[in-house]
Amino acid sequence: MIATIAPRTSLPVAKRLSQPAVSCQGVTKEFGINGTKTLALRGVDLEVFEGQLTLLVGPSGCGKTTLISMVAGLLNPTQGSIVVLGTDLAKLSGRGLVEFRANNIGFVFQQYNLLPTLSAAENAAVPLIITGWSRTKAFASARAMLSLVGLEHRADNFPSQLSGGEQQRVAIARALINEPRLLVCDEPTSALDATSGQTVMELIRRVAVKPGRAVIVVTHDSRVFGFGDRIVEMSDGRISAGGDQ
Repeated sequence: MIATIAPRTSLPVAKRLSQPAVSCQGVTKEFGINGTKTLALRGVDLEVFEGQLTLLVGPSGCGKTTLISMVAGLLNPTQGSIVVLGTDLAKLSGRGLVEFRANNIGFVFQQYNLLPTLSAAENAAVPLIITGWSRTKAFASARAMLSLVGLEHRADNFPSQLSGGEQQRVAIARALINEPRLLVCDEPTSALDATSGQTVMELIRRVAVKPGRAVIVVTHDSRVFGFGDRIVEMSDGRISAGGDQ
């Protein structure tokens, strides 16, 4: 059971408690189609701390992806507040929100979301180009990051020429390339074998879990539970365990 898994203790408790990278207060999310409303989140209170890798687990449909999408500024809450890296996301809109995400947040999508007309290196370089890097420097950095995830030999291939696991690693390289202060991952090891999954989680910890940074990983993969500093369980749109630090 999840409750029996001991969290990592790589940082002193006082340090972890002092620096919340994410603070969600009373967050609800309602979706409506043809007059029918579905409550996906039901008053979520959660803090995620700097220097930690937080695992968010729970059954399919419990609201995990909805929650991290709002933390990353991809969805707006129906009610409640979300403060990320000291910034209230509700106060950002349009270009300001896009720039905040580009400069601070990396997101690994479960369905990869790679651009089909770009090579692996070009896909990985996109966040740097958006923030103003020259194409030459961005592509050089992208190739170096692809090498870290074991794909240096696939840098010039298009997504259609890559396996599902290879596409996932390109997506992870893209999310890590600008060394985001907050990295959010939706099932980053779901398409990977045990060895590749281990390599990816080690990379995520090494690159993204540092002072001033935080990582949230949604996962069903019990093989990676040992990489978490903290495990938070969701059920039916609520935090059901591990929400209190």
